[in-house]
Amino acid sequence: MVDRLQGTWKSISCENFEKYMKELGMGRASRKLACLARPTVTISTQEDLITIKTKSIFKNNEISFKLGEEFEETTPGGYKTKSVVTFDKDSLIQVQDWDGKENTIRRKLVDGKMVVESAVNNVICTRTYERVQTQSETLKHPQTVIQTAEVV
Repeated sequence: MVDRLQGTWKSISCENFEKYMKELGMGRASRKLACLARPTVTISTQEDLITIKTKSIFKNNEISFKLGEEFEETTPGGYKTKSVVTFDKDSLIQVQDWDGKENTIRRKLVDGKMVVESAVNNVICTRTYERVQTQSETLKHPQTVIQTAEVV
């Protein structure tokens, strides 16, 4: 379920991002800046409302939605889209539509990491994120904290 994706995630790798952004229609300068960003993503839920916050040196973005319900969003690239997010098997799937284009973003867990595949016109970008253990997450999930001891 979505619960497994909850938490804070830091980007650790990115493949094919510049080509993907070019396919979205982003200008060269914006693509170059965005490629430097290593975003942090926080996914949280409150009842049936899911919030995804993305923070980077390039742009910050926040969306809140209910699964299966269409909503309007402005992407970090500045596009105004109609979006729908669903959950299928092990993936949170977001479909954005604007100006005749469709962008699909699939978020899933693979070996404890969040893998985000974004696809537009058969151009696919893959970003991998590692979980960041914040203090509040440590209090919620103390079993995930690794303790070390100094041997004397």
